[in-house]
Amino acid sequence: MFAEITYATRPGSRRPNEDLVIAGPSWIVVLDGATAAAGVDSGCVHDVAWLVGRLGGALAARLAAGDGAPLADVLESAIEETAAAHSGACDLGNPDSPSATVAVVRAGGRVEYLVLGDSAVVFSGPGGAARVVGDDRLERLPGGRPYSLELVRRMRNAPGGFWVAGARPEAARQSVTGEVDAGEVSGVGVFTDGVTRLCDWYGWSWEAVLSLLAGRGPEAVIGAVRELEAARGPVRGKRHDDATAAWGRLLR
Repeated sequence: MFAEITYATRPGSRRPNEDLVIAGPSWIVVLDGATAAAGVDSGCVHDVAWLVGRLGGALAARLAAGDGAPLADVLESAIEETAAAHSGACDLGNPDSPSATVAVVRAGGRVEYLVLGDSAVVFSGPGGAARVVGDDRLERLPGGRPYSLELVRRMRNAPGGFWVAGARPEAARQSVTGEVDAGEVSGVGVFTDGVTRLCDWYGWSWEAVLSLLAGRGPEAVIGAVRELEAARGPVRGKRHDDATAAWGRLLR
């Protein structure tokens, strides 16, 4: 179980925040909706925020039930429920239909994790050492960045490409999953890629991120990202992205 869970989320612009964070006594869920590219037909009457809210609610309901099902099973079932909620009004075969990355941790005698897409779960171990769990398949698409919209469309939820949670329940089976002994970690951070910029772009160590997270809280971590974005600009893409950080301190 967690002794304490804290989190913060901040939009990257005046657009609605497409991140979502939900937590219970023994679990944390962080979702990052994939912002639709301008001019792309998703085939769906719903927006990304709708997908994120529906999927997050379905995950929370299952985790709160506490039946101990494997996290990949939990996600698969939540995607199935979310797809059914479209009620036949949308073309769910469209590869550009709304989707989201998913990061989940669940604490008991061991701490289980699931990551699908480019969010991150980071454990704080002995002496503050960081253990990072991520899914880097989006960074390994053919040809390297910058990616074309057509390449991303073709490689999304496809063998040899990258996987996200949207309309295809089988994507859950592509998640990065595992567990660690709860006695070997003091806490766990969960982040969307709006926060992982600190390490991916700006040279921070994960140990430094976890130290700030544990000491001053999630809002301070997001503030550090914003300061660097303002001072140095983005490496690519949006100047500011939706950013979410969560911290679960384990019960001793």
